[in-house]
Amino acid sequence: MSDYQRHPASPSAWTPATASGGDSVFNQRADVARVLRNTYALLSMTLLFSGAVAAAAVAFKLPAPGMILTLIGYFGLLFAIHKTQHSAASVPLVFALTGFMGYTLGPLLSAILNLPGGANTIALALGTTGATFLVLSAYVLATKKDFSFMGGFLFAGMIIAILASLANLFFQLPMLAMVVSGVVALLSVGMILFHTSMIVNGGERNYVMATVSLFVSLFNLFTSLLSIFGFAGSSDD
Repeated sequence: MSDYQRHPASPSAWTPATASGGDSVFNQRADVARVLRNTYALLSMTLLFSGAVAAAAVAFKLPAPGMILTLIGYFGLLFAIHKTQHSAASVPLVFALTGFMGYTLGPLLSAILNLPGGANTIALALGTTGATFLVLSAYVLATKKDFSFMGGFLFAGMIIAILASLANLFFQLPMLAMVVSGVVALLSVGMILFHTSMIVNGGERNYVMATVSLFVSLFNLFTSLLSIFGFAGSSDD
């Protein structure tokens, strides 16, 4: 009997099968690192671009686009990005979407700046949004915890929040607006966890769609915090 027959290879021994598995794991980790790197690079550029557009909208006192134009522009560009997500044309469309969202943010920032302590309110909302994103991202990257189970709940919650905000356009109830902003802020936190874990655990392999998802979550979190802090500031006066 040969030595190999007397001492079969242990499960940890090198074989072509285990070598292939190791390569697969290595390739998967490299793929995750690539998507994360590209996502955060594009996200950083789009955040700067959106902020510049928002600042220009405030400086030039550009009018609000209105609900209908906002919905058409947002969903139209989102649809175009989805259709071109695997081509180079998707990147300019991402900048078009984030720039458009920055433009829609301009009138809200102008309104906040007209309130007592408005600049501090914006700075507080911006700082809280940035700190929240960094902490949540670091947590998911360190633990690699899977938050994919939250997808259905977050989607349903956002639909309800959107319907409630549309209803409040007719009722104009400040307290309802405050509640909706709080709910959207919490849902946005969940969205950041969800989308980051999707990248880390292999569920999202397209950095363009990952960037858009995280950008929208940050945008919603920031605008919700603006509404909450602005309302709290006006109530104190």
